[in-house]
Amino acid sequence: MIPTDHLLPFLLTSLLIILAPGPQLVFVVGRALAYGKRTAVTTAAGGNFGAYVQGVLVSLGLGTLVERSTLVFESIKLVGAAYLVFLGIKAFRHRRALSANLEASTEGGARRSVSSVRAAREGLLVGLTNPKVAVFFGAVLPQFVDRASGHVPLQMFVLATIFTLIGIVSDCTWGLVAGSARDWFARLPRRLAMVGGAGGLAMVGLGLGIAVTGRKD
Repeated sequence: MIPTDHLLPFLLTSLLIILAPGPQLVFVVGRALAYGKRTAVTTAAGGNFGAYVQGVLVSLGLGTLVERSTLVFESIKLVGAAYLVFLGIKAFRHRRALSANLEASTEGGARRSVSSVRAAREGLLVGLTNPKVAVFFGAVLPQFVDRASGHVPLQMFVLATIFTLIGIVSDCTWGLVAGSARDWFARLPRRLAMVGGAGGLAMVGLGLGIAVTGRKD
């Protein structure tokens, strides 16, 4: 239903967005350093479920409009591209804040414990309010549907599901690695700033690319 020439760029873009450090990734790594691997994985699951809720709502709400209106499609493309550039510039300018946020999220946490229910609930809240995910589902994801094939809401739902599965794997991997190497991550939190800066530049490039080459089916 989704052509390969749409799906492969979507997978690459999804990886780029997910791997660029944002609120959810910092939160998961922070939980891993403070409470261990189990809490990190539970937090990641809750966060990605929250993100998936955003994806489902966008698929139901925007899918039909995108399918029927070229004007809506093009407007979403330009707004999404501009906002991605804005987020990328912001991420690059504030890349050093990532290490500070990570240090704050782990401060004093190693002596406490968190129940799985609480970890999932806190992750859910972060996922539901994650602006990076909201922009992706609302303005970037529609660029990868094939309007000529119809069933746009269903295509968006499938793509949102794929994005969420990639997110779960990525976040859980980060959580497990951070939980296994607490001391290493705690001693070198500024490395996250370097990754954040690179991710910011990548988002700027992605936004400019979407603005110039967005699909017009």
